[in-house]
Amino acid sequence: MCFMPKKQYFCIMISSFGTQLEQWYESFGRDLPWRRTSDPYLIMLSEFILQQTQIVQGMNYYLRFAERFPTAESLAEASEEEVLRLWQGLGYYSRARNLHKAAQEIAKAGHFPKDYSFVRALPGVGDYTAAAIMSLAFGEPHAVLDGNVQRVLARHFGIAEPIDTMQGKKLLRALADELLDRQHPALYNQAIMDFGALQCKPAAPLCETCPLAETCEALSTHQVDKLPVKSKRTSVRDRYLTYIYTRTQEGLTLLRRRGSGDIWQGLFEFPMIESDKKLTSKQVDEFIHSSLVKVSVNIKVDLIAQDVRHQLTHQRLHADFYCLTLPSADRNAKGQWVEEKSLDRYALPRLLEKLLEKMK
Repeated sequence: MCFMPKKQYFCIMISSFGTQLEQWYESFGRDLPWRRTSDPYLIMLSEFILQQTQIVQGMNYYLRFAERFPTAESLAEASEEEVLRLWQGLGYYSRARNLHKAAQEIAKAGHFPKDYSFVRALPGVGDYTAAAIMSLAFGEPHAVLDGNVQRVLARHFGIAEPIDTMQGKKLLRALADELLDRQHPALYNQAIMDFGALQCKPAAPLCETCPLAETCEALSTHQVDKLPVKSKRTSVRDRYLTYIYTRTQEGLTLLRRRGSGDIWQGLFEFPMIESDKKLTSKQVDEFIHSSLVKVSVNIKVDLIAQDVRHQLTHQRLHADFYCLTLPSADRNAKGQWVEEKSLDRYALPRLLEKLLEKMK
């Protein structure tokens, strides 16, 4: 069967598409540690880490997790706090919590079942991750469809349907399933993902050396920079955060744990006030005396950094950072006092790591 035969040579394109990709992969594919194993847990670990993360950033996290938690059972037995601490700096912390929960489900099952329904039902596992695990670990014929694959398919086959619509997703899913090399699903899936990451890149794709150039619709119609199409623009909102690093002359600092329903759930932070615009020094002073200290003698307030920006997917954070030094700890303060030298035991958002670096 041929998918959408809009040109006479479409069937030939489909039959040679996978072969050319796999040949390209043999020469240019990346040598990655999770590709040297068929352990479904380690493959799942890599997929969780690489969601929203580039390989160059995620590599060390994968190696650290694989060393500390070599099996799903070892990860399942860890505390959430330890998992978040090891994840610190990688962002999108819901991935870490879902990975932890998924490991607990696998441990409860007694092994990692070769069962698509089980894998797809694991916390944090969507269609793409389930297909990756089933094909790479078990050799099952499930086609992956991530951003790299969508871009390759949309460009090569000239698909103008927006990829973020139901119709566009349905179209690409059908095409991905049609193209899959069912005899070598792991090889094909790795090949097309690497091809999108290294050859058919989002910007400045290497069309001059592309082995698929002769049959690429986008290239022949001068649409490479216009495909794939997205119908929606991501709106970004600004948030203004003022942090008060509260410490004592005895070497203690005040931490608070973030609750659910917002960014950085379960991570620790310093006392903070959020506002709809940047606070004045007077407003900061009022916050300190109304919420942090009961006395105004023997305290010292220093401005450490202003308008430190941190970009999230849909949010742009603007942070000011103050240091408040007290003569001693107020045991009635909201939060917990910890030794400054022990801060590295607590999972902090990357933004606060950046701010602490400025203090040094």
